[in-house]
Amino acid sequence: MSTETDLANLSNNRLLQFTTNRKFRVYRHIVVALFLAVTFLNTKNAFVEPVNTLLKIGVFFLMLLLFYFNMYWLIPKFIFKERYLAYFLWIMVLLGISLVSVNIGRYYLMPYFKNPHSDNFAAASIFPFVFVFFIFIAASSAIKLFQRSIVVNQRVNELETVTIQSELEQLKNQINPHFLFNTLNNANVLTQKDPQKASQVLMKLSELLRYLLYDSARQKVLLTADIHFLEDFLNLEKIRRDNFEFIISTLGDLNGVQVSPLLFITFVENAVKHNMDAENSSYVHLFFKVEDNELSFNCINSKPPVETIKQHEGGLGLVNVQRRLTLLYPEKHSLYINNGDDVFSIDLKLTV
Repeated sequence: MSTETDLANLSNNRLLQFTTNRKFRVYRHIVVALFLAVTFLNTKNAFVEPVNTLLKIGVFFLMLLLFYFNMYWLIPKFIFKERYLAYFLWIMVLLGISLVSVNIGRYYLMPYFKNPHSDNFAAASIFPFVFVFFIFIAASSAIKLFQRSIVVNQRVNELETVTIQSELEQLKNQINPHFLFNTLNNANVLTQKDPQKASQVLMKLSELLRYLLYDSARQKVLLTADIHFLEDFLNLEKIRRDNFEFIISTLGDLNGVQVSPLLFITFVENAVKHNMDAENSSYVHLFFKVEDNELSFNCINSKPPVETIKQHEGGLGLVNVQRRLTLLYPEKHSLYINNGDDVFSIDLKLTV
């Protein structure tokens, strides 16, 4: 089923490329000319030869001129600029000129008509021509409008992609300095208290920086790598705080699962920031579960009886990550925040 869908998409893309890409312009003109030639060659022979063939050739070039005049001059000049009344008047003028030409041609070509005394002579000369006239106007208009719609949609998609990428980079840049500031602060505290632990922190910090500078620059990273990054971060926090503990639990097959980089660190940072308790023990528990192409992430942290920093369901970090989720996983994620009396929890589900 997926193979058939891929083939259909490939065929559609090739058709769109042929219709809109400038490098296929000559081939498009050849197709139009061949289509017109075949159409006129297969029309009924109403006149004697060689007048019949010469007339078909003349009408062929007339319709070709009308086709391209409408496509490359009338449509861009009037329809694209929303001057619909002027466009309608131009079409009526062209139709009038064409009918006058047909009547003049009918007068001079009457001796060559196979059955000039037929009651259908006038109808055979005028009404089919009017019908063909509007068919060619509609066809050239449809092709030009279709080409423009494709080009406009491509530009809009490119603009949206550039805008989203720019916004995502801006959001990541807002996260990284905040994270580095906290981590360096921890390293500074440990340097004063315990130089040996400070050395361990600096080693962990170098790994974190390597991840931030290189791995997080990718569009996707392995979930296992991101979890290892969170583990390093929490280990740094545990070294700095004696009454702090954390648990990272995983369930399901995490191998090969890819996610956007630095997607969970904001939640963990928020948990660490708001569960500091100088008197009682504090904790952060992380749970990752992968099942049926769905990733579940839970972050639960304790809250001190009296919060030194008011914890709320907002803040720059959480606002940023919510925005990133909207951009990266549109209609493929759900986020629930529960701010209880003694615990604060995040429940995130992603389709991966």
